[in-house]
Amino acid sequence: MDKLLALKMFVETVDAKGFSAAARRLQLATSSVTRALDGLESSLGAVLLNRSTRQVTVTEAGAAYYRHARGILEAVEEADAMIADRGDLPVGQLRVSIPVAFGRRCIAPYLGAWLAAHPQLELEVTLTDDIVDLLTARIDVSVRLGGAAAYDNVIAREMGRFRRRVVATAAYLARHGTPETPMDLVEHRCLRFSYGARDQVWTFRQGEASEIVPITGHFRSNNTEVLLEVLRADGGIALLPDWLVDDDIASGRVTALFGDWDVHPDQSMSVVSALYLPNQRGSRRVAAFLAFLQTLPTLRQPPSARSPA
Repeated sequence: MDKLLALKMFVETVDAKGFSAAARRLQLATSSVTRALDGLESSLGAVLLNRSTRQVTVTEAGAAYYRHARGILEAVEEADAMIADRGDLPVGQLRVSIPVAFGRRCIAPYLGAWLAAHPQLELEVTLTDDIVDLLTARIDVSVRLGGAAAYDNVIAREMGRFRRRVVATAAYLARHGTPETPMDLVEHRCLRFSYGARDQVWTFRQGEASEIVPITGHFRSNNTEVLLEVLRADGGIALLPDWLVDDDIASGRVTALFGDWDVHPDQSMSVVSALYLPNQRGSRRVAAFLAFLQTLPTLRQPPSARSPA
């Protein structure tokens, strides 16, 4: 039995809470995973997993074994990474998580050229809007939008910034009228992004004046691409990131509103951050990917990343 592979199967099964899900992650047949874990338990003389028709749970012995097994796998990965990073070029596997819409529109179109320039890298990209536990998910870099909350033992670096714009289609405005001031939005159908209490108000600024507008509407979603499609179908007025709507504005497909008013910077300007663990600080693979993020044409660079004038 390949003990290291069996440990990896065991850890993946515990993390995924099932044999089938673990097999998919490992790109193996489910039967291969179950046979390997049966063999592991037999060699140990202990039951590590409780099996039922609905789920797989870890036993008390399995929980203790899991902690040691994960530590062994992480030590092996760290040793591999240390050797890989001794050369001049980034080598080996790099696992990255990226928000879905941002990854599809702002990163994926440029990955082909970047990979061609780094032929010894093996890149695995996971698109998810969920907050990722870097350690549990074994992710090297997690890209986050809107800034990064403070986490223990996680490094967060700002990669760039983007703005949000208030937009609508000409057809919607012809049917419902064009709001002249931000407060007119209370009479309109607004398409809201679901991210807590903040989606209940949009805040605007004009010089020293400001308006806090309570937003109402008949539609909300936690996906910006869905909001864009409803917007394009004349469904309402939306506050969306420039990397999502600038092409539509340029083509005349949608119209940016309130030329005399700015969305308040606290709401309009958002940060793109890259999160990674301290043990990746010297990784050439991580450094190469961070440098790539800072070249994305859709992002405004923070002052610290700009070249001196």
